[in-house]
Amino acid sequence: MAMHRISAPRSRQRGLSFISLVFILVVFVSIGYVATKSLPLLMEWQAVHKAVKKAAGETTVDGVRAAFNRAASIDDIRSISGSDLEVTKENEKVVVTYEYTKEIPLYGPASLLYRFQGSSK
Repeated sequence: MAMHRISAPRSRQRGLSFISLVFILVVFVSIGYVATKSLPLLMEWQAVHKAVKKAAGETTVDGVRAAFNRAASIDDIRSISGSDLEVTKENEKVVVTYEYTKEIPLYGPASLLYRFQGSSK
């Protein structure tokens, strides 16, 4: 008489497969790569915005641009200069607006484009 072995039902395995682990790692590395490329641009944008607010305290267009250029040389702002600022007056108050773009090359033909804009209001 042959003995039949009765096996217990196999429980389902839990956890990640190797392929899903690799996929998750690729996603996190990609996000980290974009973040490390974007962080300097965002920090520069904060410096630009701060310099624009400070320069708006001047009373003349040339004074605003010179004040911005002084702040830009201190904070190492290279994306925009005082000549790129638009200076107007609203209700006897100087308003400075700016707009510029920066492109980050990612891989091959792929790139990421940032459009920065703001004002001293």
